[in-house]
Amino acid sequence: MNPYQGKVALVTGGASGIGRSLCEELSRRGAAVVVTDLDAAGAAAVAAAITEAGGRASAAGLDVRRAEEVERVYGEAAAAHGRLDYVFNNAGLAVLGEVRDLDLEHWQKTVDVNLGGVIHGVHAAYRIMVAQGAGHIVNTASLAGLIGFPTSIPYATTKSAVVGLSLSLRAEGADLGVRVSVVCPGFVQTAIFDAATYRGSTKEEAMSLIPVRFILPDAAARAILDGVAKNRAVIVFPFYARLMWWINRLTPSLMDRLHRKTVRDFRKRRTAP
Repeated sequence: MNPYQGKVALVTGGASGIGRSLCEELSRRGAAVVVTDLDAAGAAAVAAAITEAGGRASAAGLDVRRAEEVERVYGEAAAAHGRLDYVFNNAGLAVLGEVRDLDLEHWQKTVDVNLGGVIHGVHAAYRIMVAQGAGHIVNTASLAGLIGFPTSIPYATTKSAVVGLSLSLRAEGADLGVRVSVVCPGFVQTAIFDAATYRGSTKEEAMSLIPVRFILPDAAARAILDGVAKNRAVIVFPFYARLMWWINRLTPSLMDRLHRKTVRDFRKRRTAP
């Protein structure tokens, strides 16, 4: 049984990376997709490509930092289609560097998008789904939200908050017909690293310290949609991410040592901003 056939799904951050792959895979699975992104032209291009391939898609520019804009776009999507079955609050950004090298604006920007954007999306989607008696909200967090991420602490902080929000809302929504899942992938090969802010390091130096293979966005999208179809509370992938999650829960002292190694390796190349 395909739970996406004939359904309506809205994706934020849909112009690139995981968001784009989610839009394309949702269409392949039979859903009508609303592609949203701060890059309105990019969202429109993704929707056009889906339509040209025989799918159903529309697009809207969306700044998830603006609550009134999120509420309007989500409401218009629900009105246009008569319902809103899936919402993927996926838009996000990253700041890499030690806390001593960060300014408050780095924190604020990350909080506004990664956490504020999800809160705005949840607020808008939840009311629609409660009113219609069904729906599934999917929030993109990260493995960093489960085990931490030294040298990217604003990112880890916001992703941890998204995990807590999602698990709490899942309990509240269950008897109202609204499902909630949180996605916690390992490293995915997306443009988030191109757009990230780097302090005390270059992109190339920071990425050279990552000891695992990156997941392709298409594979990530399939893993996410398979997990959502099974109504999993926390969707963690690939295998190394699940392993690290288990290590963190079973032997936190080992994870602490791994984190300290990450910091020491970073500091070998750090240059003071």
